[in-house]
Amino acid sequence: MAGTIAVFDGHNDVLLRLHRSADADPVRSFLDGTDAGQLDLPRARQGGFACGLFAVFAPSPRRVDKRRETDAVPLPPPLPISDAQASTLAMIAIILRIERASQGHVEVCRDAAQIRDAMSRGALAVVLHLEGAEAIDPDFHMLDVLYAAGLRSLGPVWSRPNIWGHGVPFRFPGSPDAGPGLTDAGQALVRACNQRRILIDLSHLTEQGFWDVVRLSQAPLVATHSNVHAISASPRNLTDRQLDAIRDADGLVGLNFATSMLRGDGQMRADTDLEWMVRHVDALIRHLGESRVALGSDFDGAVVPSQIGSVAGLQALFEALRRHGFGEPMLHRLGTGNWLDLLERTIG
Repeated sequence: MAGTIAVFDGHNDVLLRLHRSADADPVRSFLDGTDAGQLDLPRARQGGFACGLFAVFAPSPRRVDKRRETDAVPLPPPLPISDAQASTLAMIAIILRIERASQGHVEVCRDAAQIRDAMSRGALAVVLHLEGAEAIDPDFHMLDVLYAAGLRSLGPVWSRPNIWGHGVPFRFPGSPDAGPGLTDAGQALVRACNQRRILIDLSHLTEQGFWDVVRLSQAPLVATHSNVHAISASPRNLTDRQLDAIRDADGLVGLNFATSMLRGDGQMRADTDLEWMVRHVDALIRHLGESRVALGSDFDGAVVPSQIGSVAGLQALFEALRRHGFGEPMLHRLGTGNWLDLLERTIG
């Protein structure tokens, strides 16, 4: 019988869920388990979730209704830096409190060696990721503070515009070529991240922003949670030309589990068959090679196939890939190996 595949997951939004939660003690709800959401420590252990990029996303006062991705749903306006900093610090405080209360079972990691060490001890390895850089000031004072707190990955934009650049709208079908790219400040942010060895996430950027990063960055190109546009025409997915650029830069793409980014019709349906995920993995491997494909679930931020349901169901994906003909060495690379190799070449 095949064993459990350990998973490094490139994206989840559990910190936002805990930040918004009505729970009296979100720290204990994560450590002890809850019926809410898709990710907590007991379910992570059940599903083989060993490590991952934990997103810090500063929410807008008004939520975006993504049930129907059309032009009729406008994006929120830019978020004031004071609001972004308040929620960002609150979410980072939550994960630091989880680490402190976990008695060694959760560890915020700052490099690949620390991740590997935490995994060897059975601790959940957490790497902090900023999804949208609204909390960072143009002088990068907050960037240095967040780096000291453990930030090692950053997406300059979410889908709403900010001082760094522009993101793609929620629309289906749609092209990632959906507006301007990085501002002058955004180009300076790319250089600042390179200097600090902070991973730059291409997910959510417009195609023009993508090519701006290609031109400026000295690091491997990474889309932590995106799929193949030729299969599902979401503007959040990557065109063949973008995939070729990531391959040429020896980068990586993390498969997003969001059904609206998997299906050919863009619908958010939990009854989506895992075959859609297999199709995207096949296409990513064809474009990128076996060493540049990984996972980026979007747990607690998306509708995922019900056959997975939550982090506890992660092994269902690997069973589907086994049935498709994937061997164990490739499954281990997809699970953790490719992400760890990439992080050794980016954050150190």
